[in-house]
Parts: sequence; C-alpha cells; structure tokens
Amino acid sequence: MMNRTMPRSGCSRLGTIVMASAAAALGIGIHARAQCTGDLNADRTVNGDDLGILLAQWGGSGSADFNADGIVNGDDLGQLLGGWGACPTVTPAWATLIESAPNPAVVTNPAIRLAIEATGLSWRVRDTATQIEMVLVPGGTFNMGCSASTQFGCSSNEGPVRAVTLTSAFYMGRYEVTQAQWTARMGSNPSFFRSPSSTVPASQVPLRPVEFVTWNMIAGPGGFLSGTGLRLPTEAEWEYACRGGTTTAFHGWATNASGTNVDSSLGEIAWYWGPNSSQGINQTWPVGLKKGNGFGLHDMSGNVYEWVNDHYSSTYYASGATVDPAGPTTGTQRVNRGGGWDGFSNYARSSFRNWATPDFSTQQLGFRVARHP
Repeated sequence: MMNRTMPRSGCSRLGTIVMASAAAALGIGIHARAQCTGDLNADRTVNGDDLGILLAQWGGSGSADFNADGIVNGDDLGQLLGGWGACPTVTPAWATLIESAPNPAVVTNPAIRLAIEATGLSWRVRDTATQIEMVLVPGGTFNMGCSASTQFGCSSNEGPVRAVTLTSAFYMGRYEVTQAQWTARMGSNPSFFRSPSSTVPASQVPLRPVEFVTWNMIAGPGGFLSGTGLRLPTEAEWEYACRGGTTTAFHGWATNASGTNVDSSLGEIAWYWGPNSSQGINQTWPVGLKKGNGFGLHDMSGNVYEWVNDHYSSTYYASGATVDPAGPTTGTQRVNRGGGWDGFSNYARSSFRNWATPDFSTQQLGFRVARHP
C-alpha cells in the first residue's frame, strides 16, 4: 500500500563576480564546467578579462599556466588567444539539441543561468532514442529536508534538515514521462486515464503522464529504462531539481522566483486536490500546463507522484551520505515524490517523502527520467 498520501483525506567582469557570488549563495556549483582553455573567470567567454588575469600572473604560476610547465608565459598566452571568443557548448552524443543556452524567460535567475552555462553543456535537449525532452540541472549544495507550508508542518521522516552536495550536473526530464512515450517504447499503455474526458480531448490524452506503473516496470529488467542510458533520479537529485533554487515549501515560477509557503498559491504550479486545480475533477492532466520552476521543469509538484531510484528509510537523513547520496543500500520499499492530482497541498511540498513497494501501482503514480551527461 502507498503510505499516508493517496487518499484526499489524508557580462562584465564585475557582473560575472556578482552572479558568481549569487550562485554561491544559492549553493549552485558554477565551478564544475566543461573544458574551455582561456576562460579563467568562468563566464563562458575568453576575452580581455581573462587576458588581464593571465598578464597579472605573467612570469609566475597560477590558473593561467595552461600547459602546466610551472610558468605563465607566451605559450600560455598563445593558448588563450587561440580560444578567444565564446566557449563552445557541448551537446551529448545521445541527444538532439533544442536550445543551447538557458532561456532567460524560463530560467529567470541569472545566477542559475550562469551555473548552467558554466558547465559547457547544452541546456535543453531531446533524448534521441525516446524523444524525451530534458533540461540541464547544474550541481550544487542545498538544504534537503523539512520545508513546512502555512497549512502543513513536516513529517518526522523529512528531518533532520541537512546540507547535501551534488557534485555533478545532470539532465532531468522536463516533464513527466507521457503515455505516448511509454507506449512507443513498451508497446502498450497501462494507464487508467487513457480515455478522453470533458476537459481533456482525445488529441491531448497521449500527453497525459503515464501512470499505473510499478518501480519494477520502469527500472527493473526489461523495464522502460533498460538499454536507454536513462535512469530514475536519486531522491536528492529530485528534491534539488524540484526546488529550483528555492528553500520554500513550494518552488517558484517566472514571476515569483523565490517560491512560496502559501498553500493557496500551489495552483500556479500544480494539479492537486485544492483550489484552482484538480478539486472535483478526478483525473491526470497533459504535462506542462502549469508553470515551470527555476530550472525549467514542470509538474514537479502535483499531477502524478514520481518514482525515484532510492530505497526508503524513515531515518536516512540522520545518518546517510551528504555528498551525492544514493539512499540506503537495501530496503523493501522505494521512494516516490511530488504529490498528485488527488492529494492535498501537503503532499506536493518539495520536501514531502512517500514510499511504496516496487511492485505497487496506482493511477496517481508515474515518473520522470534523469541522465548523466
């Protein structure tokens, strides 16, 4: 049985420094970037600012010693000048490029844009094999655990709050995996909500999230992920991605980037059992209709709960790893996150944890994918 959640009852140099400081305050890892020789200040451009740094180190050693011969000299200057201009952005071999740089209308926080650009990886891509759209989430440090809302406190398994570091960037499905994507790969559609309704016409049904899928159907042998290079996110990756740079109960959106603790505002970002959302309309909704978060991800709260990779333990936060945590090594249950169309706002909080056995399925439970670059 699912526990607790399913029933309704229940750039200049100065500008670069400023943005880098803001990114550090958010815990976003701008230091982790793809190779771009000459880009000494990590602004993804080799220009006069970098030349100034090199000249200041001339004759000595330092970050401008590109060939590691112990001295900054003409050889290093030649490498810097050879890379002059904008640093190239790399699209992974498994992906098709959609948008190389983060869209400022979507990723509105300039510090997060800087962190994404500093990786040297394309922001928005499509997994070529499955046609799943993905966005890049930069590594960073965040406080994982209890974020109470104005109406709901936290459960004991949401603590203690701890600083968690994700050392590497990763790609995350921009939306929950849809019925069309599942059917194209697996040949059948297990979803309960696979028929049109008065609010979801037939043409939109394939864009509903797939549900009634067990963890085993997704990540087990012969499951959806088999042979794709895709994976389920870890619980830490999921919460970090959900928060999108916020510390509040519910993530922000373009015009309210700092997030909110106010439950009545949840309808801006989520389909859930509450005002301005799914209350009285018992169904899933096509993905992406609600506002996205600071990374450009949609439906992280509401629509369907999402399986993650981790085994579940109610006490893991007290003793588990804090750098790239992958959850307990053993267990009989797996974590799912995010709340759903039939749950109160409590279950859609960024920190709320849920769990089920890996053979459990319901019309309220789906997933989204992640991938290493």
